[in-house]
Amino acid sequence: WESVKKSLPNSIDIQYVLGGLAPDSDEKMNNEMRYYIQKNWQKIEMTIPGVKFNYDFWKNCQPKRSTYPACRAVIAVREQKPKLEAKMTQLIQKAYYLEAQNPSENNVLIELAGQLDIDIKKFGKNLNAPQTQALLLDDIALVKKLRVNSFPSLVLQTNNKLKLIKIDYNSPELILNQIIT
Repeated sequence: WESVKKSLPNSIDIQYVLGGLAPDSDEKMNNEMRYYIQKNWQKIEMTIPGVKFNYDFWKNCQPKRSTYPACRAVIAVREQKPKLEAKMTQLIQKAYYLEAQNPSENNVLIELAGQLDIDIKKFGKNLNAPQTQALLLDDIALVKKLRVNSFPSLVLQTNNKLKLIKIDYNSPELILNQIIT
């Protein structure tokens, strides 16, 4: 994605939209879902050179099927400094996939946000605030309107027309060609 972004013309605006995926829950993830996610990780490792996951997450954490906290964390950063939104997403992904940290835990999200140049007290206050949840629900509504059902996804909007961009992690050129042509 970084190489695609760097190659895009300045006339293209990028808007990150969060899909939500899994609502708030304190319930432990069931074994079937754990197995499904781990199998997806293995599939990704086999198809995208250089991608590795830290499977210690499954031993060291109490996984929950709850992605809304991480989404709200990105929004809480976006509301303070929009330019840091993508960085917060990267920090969450790194913590989850590589450092075996649980991104559904508020303390993990606050620690990650502490690495950014933001007001961390304000972040902590806004993380679970009703207005942050409302903004997440707005993002989710937009995702549904765009008819996006897998994450991540790319959608190009030109003159009120939408085009779903096929993602090929091994070919940034394929992605760019779909956007530019």
